[in-house]
Amino acid sequence: MRDLDEVVAVAEASFRRGWTRAMFFRELERPDTAHLFVVRRSTGEVAGYCSTWLVSGELHINGLAVAPALRRQGAARALIRHVVGEARRLGAREATLEVRRANQVARRLYESAGFTLRGLRPRYYVQPVDDALILGRRL
Repeated sequence: MRDLDEVVAVAEASFRRGWTRAMFFRELERPDTAHLFVVRRSTGEVAGYCSTWLVSGELHINGLAVAPALRRQGAARALIRHVVGEARRLGAREATLEVRRANQVARRLYESAGFTLRGLRPRYYVQPVDDALILGRRL
């Protein structure tokens, strides 16, 4: 909860229509399924976050973002590695997420973490309209 303002700032800097403070707050009120992980700079500031659900043995990554000035330094890769490890520790057997078809950088990141194409959600995203690729991996 103490990191919420910094997490919202990263989301706003990363997405045209990112999650609002109220949306993150609602997630944090559901600790049985919703988890919010942060990665910090050496100064203690939030560098990025990953929001997830863990339901019936499946991890779903809802969102992952790193502050623009801190990208391409390994923070996103570290977050994914940690989140997948925690999910595995808690009994998850599968992980899924959606990513914009046009987001080549994110797709390469997820593919390098072992995620593969599982399906398609046509016109899932708006502003701009884009398909969502459903990626998944066994844990």
